[in-house]
Amino acid sequence: MFSSISGLSNIPFQWTALAAVALFAVSLNAKAVVNNKKAAPLSVVAVKENPLKAKPGVSDIVKASSANDWRSLDPENTLYLELASGRVVIELAPDFAPNHADNIRKLVREGYFDGLAIVRSQDNYVVQWADPDEKREVKTAKKNLDPEFTVKYAPTLTFNRLFDVDGYAPQVGHSNGFAAGRDPKTGTTWLTHCYGAVGVARGNEVNSGDGTSLYVVTGQAPRQLDRNITVVGRVMQGMSLLTSLPRGTGALGFYEKPEQNTPIKSIRIAADVPETERTKLEVIRTDTPTFKAIVEAQRNRGGEWYKVPAGYVDLCNVQVPVREKKD
Repeated sequence: MFSSISGLSNIPFQWTALAAVALFAVSLNAKAVVNNKKAAPLSVVAVKENPLKAKPGVSDIVKASSANDWRSLDPENTLYLELASGRVVIELAPDFAPNHADNIRKLVREGYFDGLAIVRSQDNYVVQWADPDEKREVKTAKKNLDPEFTVKYAPTLTFNRLFDVDGYAPQVGHSNGFAAGRDPKTGTTWLTHCYGAVGVARGNEVNSGDGTSLYVVTGQAPRQLDRNITVVGRVMQGMSLLTSLPRGTGALGFYEKPEQNTPIKSIRIAADVPETERTKLEVIRTDTPTFKAIVEAQRNRGGEWYKVPAGYVDLCNVQVPVREKKD
């Protein structure tokens, strides 16, 4: 409903407003004569368009991308978590947690996870899987590992920095498709707890995490966990299979009854799966001008709906596109 100030019944106000507009127009024309410039008639002065309307969105940039803007997932570092509801695809990040990535591959290849279960689904936090009975034998992998909360960054590891302020790290950005933090003073880097990040569960002892129990961030990014837990990768496809799981009713979202657990059929390494059975995915390269444009499109979103540019983007709100690989 319109307010009375813009209604047709307010005749005195309308005439006053029109008179003011007329006087303003006369003053513009007077200035134009003094400056020997032709003034545009008031009736044809264009209303400025929304400056965001013409900005390309992420989907536009992705459509215009080239094959060189994408990279395939590394089969040796890609895991397939097989559930009755479907497949969850995870890519490991050995540049950030080399020892844990190696240990997880050993656990997978010895069949450690086959027949175990998802034992926890905490609302707005994590989904976690483990051995519910804590009796599964570890054969070839190590039982305890020193933490890899941070690693020294190497010149060969690209880092495409976001210049937006971050409250959890001196610098943030992306390395090979993974959201990361950096500290130039210590020369260290680490993966961050953004949505879909995969971490190694541990107890109070920093060396108590070995990869036998893993979790996925399924809620708002719990960045306070950064540099306190080893993060080994992120989910590239299948998040909906995890976020739709029933929430656990026990403390911290753990399931209280065995029948509440979600069985794991198997976890396999893509390199060990026949090529015809692989999920062929590719992720946008984060060291390209195309990704830079994608970041800017998320910092200041365009289109018809947005009216005010944010001028800022949070690290964990930068979506790194993943798609089915084209043949």
